[in-house]
Amino acid sequence: MPLLRQLSPDEPANWPASLTSPATFTALDSWSDLARTIYRFPIHRFETEEEGAVTGLLALTHVQHPIFGNSLTTAPFGSYGGFAYADSESRDLLLGAAAKLAADLGVDYLNLRFAAEDPSPPLGWVQHPVYHTYLVDLIPDSETLLGTFSPNHRNHVRKSLKKGFSLKFGRFDLLDDAYEALARSMHELGSPYHAKAYLKTMADLLGDALEFAVLYAPDGKLAGAGVFIRHGEVVTNLHANILRAYRADYAGEYLYWQAILRYAERGLKIFDLGRSLDGSGNETFKMKWKPRRQELAYWYWLKPGAELPALNQKNPKFQLAIWLWKRLPAFIIRPLGPFLIKGLA
Repeated sequence: MPLLRQLSPDEPANWPASLTSPATFTALDSWSDLARTIYRFPIHRFETEEEGAVTGLLALTHVQHPIFGNSLTTAPFGSYGGFAYADSESRDLLLGAAAKLAADLGVDYLNLRFAAEDPSPPLGWVQHPVYHTYLVDLIPDSETLLGTFSPNHRNHVRKSLKKGFSLKFGRFDLLDDAYEALARSMHELGSPYHAKAYLKTMADLLGDALEFAVLYAPDGKLAGAGVFIRHGEVVTNLHANILRAYRADYAGEYLYWQAILRYAERGLKIFDLGRSLDGSGNETFKMKWKPRRQELAYWYWLKPGAELPALNQKNPKFQLAIWLWKRLPAFIIRPLGPFLIKGLA
């Protein structure tokens, strides 16, 4: 029978790759340090052990916000992760510890978001099936990979290569341009974004596992950007956005295709396109790359009387806010954005 242990705040996690691989980079100390450094979030980490071996892990972030409420979550600002287990006994011990912590802290809800073969939750938990992630199996032969796409999508990719775009990969040398492109594109979408310090600190903490990609139009103007994180044999698209003026020229196809080629050539096995809401335009675009569509386990423990949160653009309450945000000037939304997005971890 495994035993449960809570790690002290400054104790490094010594978790095996067999668990950190499915738990993704969001389970690592570096990601927890990002949440602590930028937003001062308290982090609570648990592990289970049996005969000296770690059999389960859980990293929870405590988010308190005057608008978006009081919650615990795994994988803050990531698609999923921060929770993995080798057996049902370890899982149940971690779930029990998470629920007790949630009750002790008085949070409105606790959200475990992770990848699971069966997303059906155990008794006392609720699955909220609104997100999938999209996994492209990488192969070094670009023509074979291109041949897996539909004729229409292949045509769009080839058209994108003739538009004169250029894409640069780098780290701190691209920080300013990456931030500017992402902040502008998020503004166009009606969504808040982090401060530049968020990306800089992320690059500091993740080291060579992180790359920025910046897309330039033929005249040298910013056209889009991406943030890609490697973990094991997987590279994850954390953010990738195209400015509205370049979407009709297949700038998104260019950025994604060049990134796919880069990481396939480097021997990675999977390109994780990142989560999207079911039925969204983002999902439609990602499905063009013929990925494996994987439902994410979004398990919720709810405080008695609390309802499932709906902190996404499908919520009708957000529509007016999105409409207004798009129309506010940059000098208002840039300083206000980090305050708002902090509550959406």
